[in-house]
Amino acid sequence: MTSFLDPLISFVSANAWLAYLTLFLAALLEAVPVVGSVIPGSTIILALSALVPGGELKLQWVLLAAALGAVLGDGSAYWIGHRQQREILNTWPLTRYPRVVEESETFFHRFGAWAVFFARFVPPIRAFVPVTAGALGMEPARFYAINIPAILFWAPAHVLPGVLAVSAFHQYLGVPHEGHMGKHMWILTVIAAAILGGLGVWLYRRRQNGVGIAAAAKPPA
Repeated sequence: MTSFLDPLISFVSANAWLAYLTLFLAALLEAVPVVGSVIPGSTIILALSALVPGGELKLQWVLLAAALGAVLGDGSAYWIGHRQQREILNTWPLTRYPRVVEESETFFHRFGAWAVFFARFVPPIRAFVPVTAGALGMEPARFYAINIPAILFWAPAHVLPGVLAVSAFHQYLGVPHEGHMGKHMWILTVIAAAILGGLGVWLYRRRQNGVGIAAAAKPPA
């Protein structure tokens, strides 16, 4: 694995713009309805943030790329809902996820405008609430007044755990930033944790979707 990490780290160091672009796209696609339920955006962001303490990526640009991607993704979904109104919730591909759409509507009715803030931290409805907010008539000014602060909290909450975990390896376990096997081990550990976490979320979503489909297909008594 270290033979793979050496060129990977060198590539990221020499092409940091591509890592920032990946962060931007991961955050953007995670906010797109349906697509966001299968793209492991949070896992990608966490894994790449592990490269910050070693200097391969800069924290401020990682945060900016993630935040801009989320703003554009949420905003695009909101405007689609805003223009097509409730009709969008009854069209493909949203009709393939009736349970999540229903949960998003329930979430929105329960928390009102603040659903836009809270949903940023609740997968998988994170990818459905912005379009739902637009479809249910939430005003643009109110949407952005809540969505942008939510993203300003969300971005550090996704980036800093990877950064802090790697920094803890350096500071408390005596792992050096540069030089030998230790450099690769902390990156490998954080990436592995991110992958396992993403896999767990994916399996949970599949299980929930399976339960919802089975319930919908069950004939009435």
